[in-house]
Amino acid sequence: MLIFANIQYLWLLLLVPLMPLLYALVRWLRKKRIRRVGDPALVKQLMPSWSGAKGWVRLVLFDLAFLFFIIGIARPQIGAKLQERETRGAEIMICLDVSNSMLARDYSPNRLERAKLAISRITDKLQDDRIGLIIFAGTSFVQLPITNDYVSAKMFLSSITTESVPVQGTAIGDAIMTAARGFSAQSEKSRAIIIITDGENHEDDPVEAAKQAAALGIKVYTIGVGSLRGEPIPLDGDLMKDKDGNIVVTRLDEGTLQKIAEVGNGAYVHAGNEEFGLNPIINDINKLEEETFNSVVFEEYDEQYMYFFAVALVLLVLEMLIGERRWKRRMF
Repeated sequence: MLIFANIQYLWLLLLVPLMPLLYALVRWLRKKRIRRVGDPALVKQLMPSWSGAKGWVRLVLFDLAFLFFIIGIARPQIGAKLQERETRGAEIMICLDVSNSMLARDYSPNRLERAKLAISRITDKLQDDRIGLIIFAGTSFVQLPITNDYVSAKMFLSSITTESVPVQGTAIGDAIMTAARGFSAQSEKSRAIIIITDGENHEDDPVEAAKQAAALGIKVYTIGVGSLRGEPIPLDGDLMKDKDGNIVVTRLDEGTLQKIAEVGNGAYVHAGNEEFGLNPIINDINKLEEETFNSVVFEEYDEQYMYFFAVALVLLVLEMLIGERRWKRRMF
């Protein structure tokens, strides 16, 4: 498979067809000026060694050299054959609350962005563990299936907003069941779910869902985001209000999150501004028995730009060696 590391430079290829057009225009204007000051046939006789055809040959060589040079700076790469790789670790599904209450600013800049930053930092510390990402509000979706591609995890993570889930609310139980179904068939023992939320559940029974997950051998951890005293929710430049016009205040429901972690054989952590809580949970997961995972991946891509640069250089040398004079046809 051929890919380009700097694909934006390929826009310069639009100049390739323009060069012959510009050269033809210059040649036409030149002939027009000659006709204005003299007889073109006489001028041609005065310049018997000049070759118009060789001008086109030089242009074609230069145009091709420019083509290969642009492809070269776009850094074409070819992927090696697929290779099966074996790793040992655990599978971790992170369930991130993206309801409007996660916009509260008792964390800087808000709960959701602080949680995303913590997840991004923890992926930098993972090695062979596999990670998946669930986002939830009134319902839940698999944002990233279980994988060991941490670069993709960060990419998907950066695009998450409170609008990523169209149905508002907080369905923690649904998120737990979605995560439980998201583990791979290779995983049987070292499976864990980490729920990051303020705990204000309005839709289902998350404690019962955690019991079902624990029965499948899955540990359920919870991270409480928010303050116990409560915080208003900024929305569209104002504060969110209920139907009676009162300002809505979101508070951390520690009791529910502690029950979820207890029946899920995990642990509850209250997220702080400095230590968000993911580090001690990941350390606890690392104590689980490691499992072996087989995955098919591409090896590193091989750079191909040097070959295109070499062809461009050869073409430029040929273009410089060809003058504008006719070749002499005398044999002796």
